[in-house]
Amino acid sequence: MHRMAWGIVADMTGVNRSGRPRRKFARALALAGLACCVAGAPLGVPSPLPMAQAQVDRVVQGKVVDKSDAGMKGATVYLKDGHTLAVKSYIASDDGSFRFGQLAQNTDYQLWAESEGKKSGVKNISSFDTRNQININLKIEK
Repeated sequence: MHRMAWGIVADMTGVNRSGRPRRKFARALALAGLACCVAGAPLGVPSPLPMAQAQVDRVVQGKVVDKSDAGMKGATVYLKDGHTLAVKSYIASDDGSFRFGQLAQNTDYQLWAESEGKKSGVKNISSFDTRNQININLKIEK
């Protein structure tokens, strides 16, 4: 093979004429692999995250009850995201229960219920609350 052509092949493949890896190329690959791990895996290799840093979604659930603590079927429960100001709603089931899942841990929320023109008090859910599952009952005085 022509010397210039072999140089191009050697640069592309990282091998010398005997088929062994070139030292500089092997060292560059090793350093690139090390840089990949240190820099957060920019080459598509997933970087290991400690379990404490893994994002876990939170769940808010509970019941809408009247003044005698009986579940209120069909009450509308509202959840307001303190970051985006988006409001989600949920129609309470036959026993008055509701559930909002896949909520971010680092966001504050407001929760309240309404039924037949009456409204419960507003409950605040803080981003500092580290619980993954939060149970809240909302009382509507009728």
